[in-house]
Amino acid sequence: MLIHQFEDKSLSHFSYAILDAGEMALVDPSRDPQPYVDFATSHRAKITAIIETHPHADFVSSHLELHQRTGAPIYVSKELHAQYPHHPLEEGDVIKLGKAWLQVLFTPGHSPDSISILAHDASNQPVAVFTGDTLFIGDCGRPDLREKAGGIHMDRVALARRMYHSLREKLLPLPDQVKVYPAHGAGSLCGRGLSEATHSTIGAEKISNWSLQPMSEETFVHRLLKDQPFIPAYFPFDVEINRRGAPPLQDSLACVPMFADQPAVQEGIPIVDARPEAAFKAGFLPNAINLMEDTRFETWLGTLIAPEQSFYLAAADTEQLHRLLYRIAKIGYEPRVLAAFVMKKGNQQLPKLDVHAFRLHPEQYTIVDVRDTSEVQQRRVFPQALHIPLQELRDRISEIPTHKPVVVHCAGGFRSAAAASLLYPYLKDRTQIYDLSTFIQTF
Repeated sequence: MLIHQFEDKSLSHFSYAILDAGEMALVDPSRDPQPYVDFATSHRAKITAIIETHPHADFVSSHLELHQRTGAPIYVSKELHAQYPHHPLEEGDVIKLGKAWLQVLFTPGHSPDSISILAHDASNQPVAVFTGDTLFIGDCGRPDLREKAGGIHMDRVALARRMYHSLREKLLPLPDQVKVYPAHGAGSLCGRGLSEATHSTIGAEKISNWSLQPMSEETFVHRLLKDQPFIPAYFPFDVEINRRGAPPLQDSLACVPMFADQPAVQEGIPIVDARPEAAFKAGFLPNAINLMEDTRFETWLGTLIAPEQSFYLAAADTEQLHRLLYRIAKIGYEPRVLAAFVMKKGNQQLPKLDVHAFRLHPEQYTIVDVRDTSEVQQRRVFPQALHIPLQELRDRISEIPTHKPVVVHCAGGFRSAAAASLLYPYLKDRTQIYDLSTFIQTF
C-alpha cells in the first residue's frame, strides 16, 4: 500500500491518495482535480473511490468533478444527505482497494456526518487512519461550524459531546502504530492549536494530544468550546457547495470576464485589489480593499467579502489575475467576480504616516490594533490601542473615535493594509487614516 499526501499550504489542507494493486482511492480532494488525475496516471493506477470525510467548510472539493471525469464512485456518510450521486456509508462498511481494504468509522463531532477511514493492508493489518477534521495532530476539530449549515444542524455542545465519544470509542482504541493522517495542519481555522507536523501515530497522539487525555466529558466540552477562532463568512457557504457538488473548475473559471485594461466599474461594488501595499496606497479606486497575495488570501477574502456579495478583482498583471482567480475558486467565489482586471492607478491615496512624530507622541493618535485576541493577550504593542480584530472591523467602525488621526496596526502588515483600506471610505471625511504596517517592527 502506498499513501501520498497532497498539501495546499494556503488553506493548510491535506488530501490523500491511497494506492494498492493498481487501484487508487482519494480522500478529501481539493478543488483542482488535475493533480490527482496526473498522480494516478504517473503510477498507472485507476481511481476507483473518492471519499469525503465530511462536507468541508473551508474549501471546495472536486469530488463531483472527479466522479464525472473518472466514473469513480463517491463515498460519504449516509448522514450527509448529499445531493450528488454517491454511496452512503455507515459504521463498519468496507471499501475494497486492490488487495487492501478501507473500513468506515463513524466519528461525529466536528460535524454530525463526519467519518474516518481506517486503511488495512493486504495482510489485514490496520496501517493508517484518515481522520478528516475529527482528530488533528495536537488537537481535534472544532464543533461549532454546523449549527446553521449542512443537511443536519446541531448545537455546538451536542457536537462537542459527540467528539468526546468519537475520539475515545473509535480512534483511541486503535493500535499505537497506526498512522494518523488529518485533513488539516497548522494555520487551519477548523481547529485551534494544530501542530506543524503533517502526520503522526495513534501512540504519539495518545501522549501529546490534549483531546485524548483522561478527563471527564464535561471538562472536555468546556476545553473544546473555549477560545475557538472566528468563523469566516464563507464557511457555511462552502458546506452547502460541497453538499451539492461544485461545477468543473476550468469551466467555472472560463466564465469570469477578464480585462488587460481597467474597465468601468459599478459604484458601490467592492474591489479586491491584490497589488502590493505601496502600489495600492499610491492610487486606488473607491471601495477598494487592499487584500494582498498572501498565504491566507482565500481565508481573508471569504471573511471580508460575504458569499452573496459580488466584487471586482484587481491585480498588478495578468499573471497575478490568473493565480488569484484559481485561489478564489478554491473557496467557490469565482461566480461572484464581476470582472477581473489589471489595475493601473486610481485617483484615491492613503497618506504616509510620519513615523517620527508618531513615535514621539502616540497619544495624539487613535491606534487601532486589528490582531486577534490571542495575539493581543501575548503582546500588547500599544497599551492605549483600541482592539478590534480585522474580521470584526466593518461591523464596529462606529466604535472608532475620529477626533484624532487613526493609525492601524497588526503583526506583519497584511491585515493592517486591508483594515486601513476598509476604514478609508467610512472615515476619510472625518479624519486621516494611516497604516503603521511596515514600521511596526521598530516599536
